[in-house]
Amino acid sequence: MVLCRWSTPPTTSVQIQRRVQAWLAGQPYSKQYDPVPMSQISLSLQHAVVAAEDTRFFQHRGFDWVEVEKVMEERNESGHISRGASTITQQLVKNLFLSTERSFVRKGIEASLVPVMEAVLTKDRILNLYLNVIEWGPGVYGVQAASEHYYQKDASRVSRAEAARLAAVIPAPLHRRPTQMGGYAAEILARMTTMGW
Repeated sequence: MVLCRWSTPPTTSVQIQRRVQAWLAGQPYSKQYDPVPMSQISLSLQHAVVAAEDTRFFQHRGFDWVEVEKVMEERNESGHISRGASTITQQLVKNLFLSTERSFVRKGIEASLVPVMEAVLTKDRILNLYLNVIEWGPGVYGVQAASEHYYQKDASRVSRAEAARLAAVIPAPLHRRPTQMGGYAAEILARMTTMGW
């Protein structure tokens, strides 16, 4: 984890998971992955992802207990949970070291690694790694690959509206496409405005 201070890993456990899944299914697999420094990612894209995935990212230390409480209240009132409370740090740990499989074991390991990551890395570095390694579509990892794949442009040139549509893909990257995300993208844009962005 300490090496992540200075370098972006050449692959992640989720990328390996996807390659193995494709191999087991006998399907072709190609990977687009081109990590870039934060200076090459538009501010709109940085802001859209924080607004979409973890509005309190810069306030918490890896776990957002305010959001966890809201999710639990929702579950108690409605009997089901319509959203998660995973932070950007939790999602980064999952992508780098674990898998997308849901289990209590994975959550336990994740919970033990999150405080270490928050202690070792700055918030800006955590966000930069997250933007560079997460899945944005089948075989598409990181903002540069996503920007090129969906908009044929560098991540530094993504507009505010494009950024919101890209951020809207994150919860279900294997099924969502930016062109289909107008409604949720509008919510993200509204959140960005509320947050002063």
